[in-house]
Amino acid sequence: MSYKVTLQPSAHVFEVPEGQSVLQAGLDAGFMMPYSCRTGVCRTCRGTIKEGRVDYGMVHPTYLPDTDKAKGYALLCQAKPLSDLVVEVRELEGLAGIRPRMIPCRVEKLDKPAPDVAVMGLRLPMNENFRFLAGQYVDILLKDGKRRSYSIANAPRPEGVTYLELHVRHTPGGLFTDHVFGKAKVRDILRFEGPLATFYLREDSDKPVVMVASGTGFAPLKAMCESALEKGLKRPISLYWGCRARRDLYMLEHAMGFERPGLKVIPVLSDPTAECRWAGRTGFVHRAVMEDFPDMSGVQVYACGAPVMVDAARQDFSVRCSLPAEEFFADSFLTEADRMPAS
Repeated sequence: MSYKVTLQPSAHVFEVPEGQSVLQAGLDAGFMMPYSCRTGVCRTCRGTIKEGRVDYGMVHPTYLPDTDKAKGYALLCQAKPLSDLVVEVRELEGLAGIRPRMIPCRVEKLDKPAPDVAVMGLRLPMNENFRFLAGQYVDILLKDGKRRSYSIANAPRPEGVTYLELHVRHTPGGLFTDHVFGKAKVRDILRFEGPLATFYLREDSDKPVVMVASGTGFAPLKAMCESALEKGLKRPISLYWGCRARRDLYMLEHAMGFERPGLKVIPVLSDPTAECRWAGRTGFVHRAVMEDFPDMSGVQVYACGAPVMVDAARQDFSVRCSLPAEEFFADSFLTEADRMPAS
């Protein structure tokens, strides 16, 4: 059987077939509900169950503790209705006409600017005119139904694009990354689904923007900065990029090229060695942000990278710097190990 879900405050209504999540049914019905990882980890899709009951799904207590359940919270990518529901969730604007599709592509570029980072260029069919928002990602489709997610690192065009840039970090033992760093070559054929997620620069605000990245979390923020510059920078942007050592800042010169009045780039190294010859900022990248923005009540934050960085930024920015929870937007880069946290 199916259950009816009513979204608040929009009053949108849709049916959820048996066995399907609230999020997937809502997306299938055409409603732009926030989401990112779709595995119950990033918490982007969190909503409040105002009426009705749900099966919370296979969500680890780290990401949905009992205290959150007691407040009515659920992660909608995992939650399945056990009755008709009324769900409070902030729907999004700006995604009209942008829907994920499965598309073939050809590897056109495969550079390795760091020992464990590949910049992969994908050429799409010339008639595709692929449309997306800066910050969204695609799923590379592998054998046996497996997928691997990578943010789009180039800026979109209003008319669409036929080329995508992805930044791939090597995870030893990783099904796809071992292939990229071992056997992949230019002209290989791949398939992907996208664009996916609701991580993009909101344009209904005039608040200054703080971007914080770790590692290849730089990729979607690169796309956001390039897009903002192409449109004509309207809001101040401060981009913080944190890595362990200098070599991990694999596209630093390109990033520093963003700098101009209204856009600052602040690289931060957490573990520089003498070999780095580093005279810049050091320490954890989110703490560098806090040093510069002790009061974040009037800014908007976009964070992307390792879950430990994103979670620390979410917590500390809110508790210690007065950042409103609704002004924190994030995309966690999850490995398969991250998706299955230890109990």
